[in-house]
Amino acid sequence: MSETQTGREQDMGDREIFEVYAIRYASMARAPGANFIGGDPHDGADDMDFFVWVARSDQRVLVIDTGFDRATAERRKRNFLRCPSEGLAMLGIDPDEVRTVILTHLHYDHAGNLGLFGRAEFVIQDSEMAFATGRHMRHGFLRHAYDVEDIVDLVRSVHAERVRFVDGQATLCPGVEVHLVGGHCAGLQVVRLWTRRGWLVLASDATHYYANLETGRPFPIVFDVGQMLAGHERLRELADAPELIVPGHDPEVMSRYPAPDAASAGAIVRLD
Repeated sequence: MSETQTGREQDMGDREIFEVYAIRYASMARAPGANFIGGDPHDGADDMDFFVWVARSDQRVLVIDTGFDRATAERRKRNFLRCPSEGLAMLGIDPDEVRTVILTHLHYDHAGNLGLFGRAEFVIQDSEMAFATGRHMRHGFLRHAYDVEDIVDLVRSVHAERVRFVDGQATLCPGVEVHLVGGHCAGLQVVRLWTRRGWLVLASDATHYYANLETGRPFPIVFDVGQMLAGHERLRELADAPELIVPGHDPEVMSRYPAPDAASAGAIVRLD
């Protein structure tokens, strides 16, 4: 066996193996074609699901994104199914005991409920915090998906020394990486997780639906279309197989993966 092979096997042995779960907490109806730039407006996905995710190893539990609450659902006319904390409870997780929360970006459906995680450190890209608090928020088109109160909550966490900033790519622990892809917003990051099946990538809004990635038609809520399309390519590079790329909002996720148990059917699926 070569020294290179030995080193690679040792590296794999040092990684934590993660179980990965998607918790469905809300949904909404969308007209066919509303989820794509380009192509026949009658083709493709229509309804949208909203998820938060959990990655759990023998050593730690990480929460990826924090969802929104019932009041936000009513204001934005979303179908609120459950508080994300209820989904965490189904997995035996107390939000107050979570020490690390990765925020893929700061849109309202990914960065609400920060108060549930009173002891956690939040991991965010430098560029996303700058985007959400900077000059681009003067424009209604770009700020529509942000909730100013969520941003203010995160700023308070910065002052409380509870935010870890990343510039590009970082390894948070052996088997967990974040990668800046941008596109959907300036600071979108995806999460790469080592699982029993190899590297799995939680794409979040780098691809809302399987069809966005598979057909090369971007989702229309976008800051930089070129970066979004480059992000599709990056997803393929980061995942060990196409089926290990998990989109951020596709209802198909709930049918492609199994529930961890009968009690959580319809609410949680296991992705690894």
